[in-house]
Order: sequence, then structure tokens, then C-alpha cells
Amino acid sequence: MHLLFLHGPPAAGKYTVARELATLTGFELYHNHLVVDEVLKAHAFGTPGFVAERDRRWREFFAQFPAPGRADLIFTFNPENTVPQAFIDWLFTEPARRGVKLTSVEVTASEDAIESRIASKQRQQFKKLTDLALYRQLRDSGAFATPLIPRTDLRIDSGVTTPDAAARKIADCFQLP
Repeated sequence: MHLLFLHGPPAAGKYTVARELATLTGFELYHNHLVVDEVLKAHAFGTPGFVAERDRRWREFFAQFPAPGRADLIFTFNPENTVPQAFIDWLFTEPARRGVKLTSVEVTASEDAIESRIASKQRQQFKKLTDLALYRQLRDSGAFATPLIPRTDLRIDSGVTTPDAAARKIADCFQLP
């Protein structure tokens, strides 16, 4: 099984690139907000209960791979300081012990591009950060500096690369179907 880990700051275009990549490759898309939005129904963001429940759900999901009949997977992730480093370290080591190949792709964009996208309608369909002032406050306080990603195999600047071109570049670089 192949796990494509698409990471980067808020509004960098991870989900948009991931959708194109899923269409191109047939990989399943596991957007981090599938878990985040569910956990937000019971816990406020960043509280100990939120952090513990999100971590538990993510680990349970990834612990099932590889599984017969299960598609390869794309996981979108925004590094932010409520995610324990231990989760990222686990994700980069534990699935590999079961034969899962993890490829790490950073999706980036200029601050101007991020700020122009932060309040987009597409972001509002999930419980994503959409407040520009709050984004700036969090960015300036270092909230997106951790957890540290152990390695990045490819970087894509979504400010200069269209989503479909980014998906093709990822697929070509890693010889994906």
C-alpha cells in the first residue's frame, strides 16, 4: 500500500491538489477534516479531549493499513501545534513496519496566495480556519511550526502550479498509476 502524505499550511491547496490526485490515480482521499470536523462536535478545538480523540481516531484509521481490497491513500495534513509530535513520528514509522510506503509531499504557497484563499467558500464547507486575522495571529505566534515533518520527498508551490499540473507532477515523480 502507498500512503501519500500531503502537508502544508492552511489554504496552501492541499485538499484541491489531493482531489485532482485522487481522480488521476484512483487513490482514496482521506482529508484530515473528516476526523477534525467529527471531533469538533464533542470537543472544542485544541482542548485535551479534542487532541486525544483526534489522535485516537487517526491512529485507528491508519492502523488498519494495509488491508485487502483497500485503495492506496492520500492524507492531507496541516501541521499545527495541537498535533502531538508523537503522532507524526508514529505515522512515519508504524505503518512502514506493516509494508506501507509513505511519500511526503509539501504543498506550499506564498503568504499572499494563502491570505487570498483563507476565507474561500471551499474552505467554509469544512470547519477550516477562515478568519484572516486569526490566521495571521496563529502564524505569527508559531502555531504552524510544529509538529515537525520528518522528511519531505517533493515540494509543490500551488501558487504557481495548477492543481491538475501538481497532481500530474506528483504522479510522475513517484511513478503512480
